[in-house]
Amino acid sequence: MFKPVSAAIGLRYLRAKRRNGFISFISFASIVGIALGVAILITTMAVMGGFQREIRDRMLQMTAHATVSGYGEPVQDWKHAVEVALVDKRIAGAAPYVEKEALLSGARNQPALIRGVVPSEEGKVSVLADKMVEGKLDQLTPGSFNIVLGRELALWLGVRVGDSVIVTTSDFRSTPMGAIATQKRFQVSGIFEAGYNEFDKGLAVVSMGDLQRVLRMGDGVTGVRLKLHDMDKAFDVARDLAIELGGPYSVSDWSSENANLFRALKMEKTIMAILLAFIIGMGAFNLVNSQVMLVTDKQADIAILRTLGLTPRGVMQVFMVQGTLIGVIGTTIGVIGGILLTLNLEHILHGIERLFGVQLLPEDVYYITGLPTDLQASDVVLTAVAALAMAFLATVYPAWRAARTAPAEALRYE
Repeated sequence: MFKPVSAAIGLRYLRAKRRNGFISFISFASIVGIALGVAILITTMAVMGGFQREIRDRMLQMTAHATVSGYGEPVQDWKHAVEVALVDKRIAGAAPYVEKEALLSGARNQPALIRGVVPSEEGKVSVLADKMVEGKLDQLTPGSFNIVLGRELALWLGVRVGDSVIVTTSDFRSTPMGAIATQKRFQVSGIFEAGYNEFDKGLAVVSMGDLQRVLRMGDGVTGVRLKLHDMDKAFDVARDLAIELGGPYSVSDWSSENANLFRALKMEKTIMAILLAFIIGMGAFNLVNSQVMLVTDKQADIAILRTLGLTPRGVMQVFMVQGTLIGVIGTTIGVIGGILLTLNLEHILHGIERLFGVQLLPEDVYYITGLPTDLQASDVVLTAVAALAMAFLATVYPAWRAARTAPAEALRYE
């Protein structure tokens, strides 16, 4: 027998056949419960992380990683801001833009954000040109008064390529009839599909020069949009650029502009993880039951070990080793199963769809053709540590109860 004695006895109890088969069944159920809880939690966190990443990537394909704007007024010297921004090696591209909330009128009315861009510069900060499903972005030439609509927006307005829409802004101009809202007729020259509802139903794109004329902004722009090599450094880049520019410039980044959205997604993932952790807790609770029954079944063995000189602490270690090993086995199986399930989840999803003839994630609803996953090592480690901690804590009471066994009382009826 190898040292320490407590570990050797605990391992022997784990391997040996027990007289009471029901205890063995509960121990097996504990392993299965912990393994299932760990696997489900890892897979769920990976799926939620995948959807969060998908939302972020689709949103940032069409919007800026960082934005330079003015304090409530158009930016006149925007070329200076572009020159200063491009000096920073962390910035991949910069392009001016004009934005305004407006009411679009076709067969029906719909409010939307009108964005004026320079088509030749837009590719430096977004993939709008690649998202065109009808027409081309370079048709937005100054003076053409063409407009490109999101697919859902065009459907709601009831217009197609070649039709006209009337753009009404909140800017008023004085006429002999009094103050009236500014209106301009644009011709639909293209339709894009970003796969993100906020843009597909709420964004229209025109030539920057045309929108400047409608809004009577002269050469001023709303700001400059920036694309970074690493979007996760947007906050640091925005802070450094704000210091470098100084003056009447305001610099913001995507993480602060969409803070509520990503905070809500993070909170949803956290709450879901906490709820699913109760599945691991159920496995740990079964472990408590099995250990209590094992201690009761091994009363005579405990008494003999005590008479041979094993201390109460040693007895406690015997059952803690045995219970902890059950937790380790369940956690290991769960981690391996969770990783394999996550890596093959899309194939499993397609198999279920073919077997039952259903489409679980319709492309026209979710704008995706598969199930996005983002398996993070930190999530796997955190889940495994939580499961091991629960299993360890589940062994404390039964082991403490075993250590309190009185040898004389246990051997009285043997």
